[in-house]
Amino acid sequence: MKYLPLLWANLWRKKTRTIFTLLSVAVAFLLFGALKTIDEAFENPQTGLSGADKLITTNKFSLTLLLPFSDLQQIAAVPGVAVVTWITWFGAYYQESKNFVFALPIDTATYFDLHKDEFVVSDAQMAAFRNTRSGVLVNSALMQKFGWHVGQKLPLHSTIWTQKSDGSLDWTLDIVGTFAVKDSTQASQQASTVLFHYELFDEGRNFGKGQVGWFEERVVDPSQSAQIAHKIDALFANSPNETKTQPAKDFAMSFVKQFGDVGFVLRAILGAVFFTLLFLTGNTMMQAVRERTPELAVLKTLGFSDTQVLGLVIGESLMLCVLAAIVGLVASYAFIPVIKSVLQGVVLSPWMLPDGIGLAVLLALLVGTPPALRAMRLNVVDALMEKR
Repeated sequence: MKYLPLLWANLWRKKTRTIFTLLSVAVAFLLFGALKTIDEAFENPQTGLSGADKLITTNKFSLTLLLPFSDLQQIAAVPGVAVVTWITWFGAYYQESKNFVFALPIDTATYFDLHKDEFVVSDAQMAAFRNTRSGVLVNSALMQKFGWHVGQKLPLHSTIWTQKSDGSLDWTLDIVGTFAVKDSTQASQQASTVLFHYELFDEGRNFGKGQVGWFEERVVDPSQSAQIAHKIDALFANSPNETKTQPAKDFAMSFVKQFGDVGFVLRAILGAVFFTLLFLTGNTMMQAVRERTPELAVLKTLGFSDTQVLGLVIGESLMLCVLAAIVGLVASYAFIPVIKSVLQGVVLSPWMLPDGIGLAVLLALLVGTPPALRAMRLNVVDALMEKR
């Protein structure tokens, strides 16, 4: 502890260089904290079945495999299931593929019954939607994004479903109203959503009639969700269409995973960041030691042992890396609400802080050991003859 003032003074000899190095390390650990939280959410979701009031039933083996519509009656008959609705992935975009639209063909009655009190829709526009076969309800944020208005035609291009009339992938719908989401944490999730009638979709599609993408259930008692999920899956065990029932929040995460190994991508990003950081901080420490070569020789002349000189340099590296890491990890806490708004149920990884500090110590040892060994092996006479 008695050497802390000396370490602190050495660290700030070149203030500009130290500040930029600290910022680089802090940003790296800010990314580490945020990305590790996302990775934990995908690898070890904290939601679980217990306490989930909404369940999703999909094909056991893949979301891309459809389920028979006839499963609806059996699921609805399971004790504890209050409402069941059904949805199919439409895979749509507007004009260009970059303009992704989360278009959902829904059963109006059961969908809004299951999601009651979640949406804000005027009575007039809801009535217009129910009475217009080709009508759609569009999220208000999406309306503003593209400048749409109620009453206009909405051409959507499906990447999957062709129409039986002409084999076209283009579907034309009518905007009859807008909706908003009451829960602000779900606003970003619903920002690209368009709701239209399942009857129109099922009758108009060229294939897959009588099949659905997944079922969604609301349970009476959330504490019984696990048992209800097991009962639903037991109904279809050893059948040609076995099912997997899970909380809606877990389904959302697994849905994103369909597009690739999210965990691998996140770890690859972190690996690249820290590989670059290794060279940056290593260069900083090497320069710091070279600039103080005569001073290190003086310390040896005053009686500092080789081991003490080694410890001073490594201690300076530890102070630099650990201090910046703590700043970055604390700053990453600010990103948790943003992550939660996108991935419902995400919780802060309890291992983020110790893992981050451990990584900072490892980084400090890797970048501090080579210059520390150089300082330890200094020849006093030769070092004193060097120019600053």
